[in-house]
Amino acid sequence: MSWEAIRTYDLRGALRRFRESLVRIRAGRAWRWACVVVAGLVGGWLGLALAGQVVTPIGPADVTLSLSPQWRGETVVNVAPLGQLAFETHSAPLRLEATISDIRLSAAQEMFADPDAINRMAAGIGSDLREGVIALVVRSVLAAAVGAALMGLLLFRSVWRALAGSGVCLAVLAGSGAAAGMTFNPSAIAEPRYTGLIAGAPQVVGSAEEVVGRFNEYQEQLAGLVGNVAMIYEATSGLPVYEEDESVIRVLHVSDIQLNPASWSIIRTLLEQYAVDVVVDSGDLTDRGSAAEDVFADEISKLDVPYVWVRGQHDSMGTQRAVEAQANAVVLDGEVREVGGLTLYGAGDPRYTPDATRLNPTAEGVAALGEEQAAEVIGGREEVDLALLHTETQAAAFDGVVPLVLTGGDHLRSTRLTDLGTRFLGQGSTGGAGLRGLDHGRGRPTPYQASVLYFDAETGRLQARDDIDLGGLGLTSAQVERHIEADPDRPVGEPGPAGDEESEDDGADR
Repeated sequence: MSWEAIRTYDLRGALRRFRESLVRIRAGRAWRWACVVVAGLVGGWLGLALAGQVVTPIGPADVTLSLSPQWRGETVVNVAPLGQLAFETHSAPLRLEATISDIRLSAAQEMFADPDAINRMAAGIGSDLREGVIALVVRSVLAAAVGAALMGLLLFRSVWRALAGSGVCLAVLAGSGAAAGMTFNPSAIAEPRYTGLIAGAPQVVGSAEEVVGRFNEYQEQLAGLVGNVAMIYEATSGLPVYEEDESVIRVLHVSDIQLNPASWSIIRTLLEQYAVDVVVDSGDLTDRGSAAEDVFADEISKLDVPYVWVRGQHDSMGTQRAVEAQANAVVLDGEVREVGGLTLYGAGDPRYTPDATRLNPTAEGVAALGEEQAAEVIGGREEVDLALLHTETQAAAFDGVVPLVLTGGDHLRSTRLTDLGTRFLGQGSTGGAGLRGLDHGRGRPTPYQASVLYFDAETGRLQARDDIDLGGLGLTSAQVERHIEADPDRPVGEPGPAGDEESEDDGADR
């Protein structure tokens, strides 16, 4: 090998070794910086968990406010022992949690004795809340920064790396805070998601009329919420369960009880807690529609309110006669009736599933029958507030005919607002799918579902609803979720923008 070749070989080898060293250096730096970032975020999270809380007075209560990272941004109010209220107030990955830690009895007694005290409290609660949130932000920033710095010192024993980790943590926290501020939606407090003991739900959530009337008044909404909680703590046994209000008609919508005796105790509890005026049942009271099951309908007479009912696929004409025999029952089978201040149209399902020898109409036949029934309503003199049918197949023709259609049949809670202004509400199974709910092979119990609907007594239009879910067999959970009707007085029958649609499938056999 020549001298020139040796020199070229050495030069190439040196360049290769240099590049390899450079790659190792860069890889080492990237790894160290990644460790700094992770340490900063973990340390900041620990700092928030350990010291990111403040106790601030809000109205008559001392409230503990805390801030923590969470993928789904929300504001949570813990109301022990009643449960928890959750509001989707922002979209940033931060969870703001408020826990009522103490009630000042003197202030609570004043509010209980003077209902106007709640309204007076609205003037100052906004500033109380602002001061508490500002204090929480300052404390959270300090706690996160110190936590990140201490984590960096512990792992790297380097002041500069500790400061870098603290800077990363503060940058992420500041970005999340900015995103929360930009996406903040104060009106979300009008639609809480309540989880806890069912008996306390109406008092905590408040009346539908108050929520609708103060939809855009955030401070007064919060004042009313805190005031309700304060009164519960002070005099739970002495408070009225639900204040009577002649301007609101409360309707309990149930469906698909399917011979489950536990449903009656649930219905009675809801009647009492929500001061319900009318019960509407969209069918499938029994499971087979047999004569032996007719006695099940006798429980209807033990309820102190009108019970409006239509026949479902599991109900026979014998079942219908058993329901008609109850003094407070109103059976609708192709007719319009006024019940409790509302004008209702209802019709039974033409099918009878348990009888295999009976030639039942097809889905097309059921839909055609629904069109005939809708035409009768259109040609009638009465202005119908809602239509009650067992399935949406039969009810579809009422789109643009009535403002509200209530159905069942699918064991699936759903809601849909059409572009013709009709709201379709499908109810889940108030009987937990009946005997089918005892089938442990499903993987999870079927929940008991019902809804309380709030109507304006003057217009007959739906204002809001509370969807109620009770844990199925073997569960003890309860959830109440409020939904406000954004445009209750919308025109019906005139094309407009398409509305919302949502559903919740319990997975039960139909």
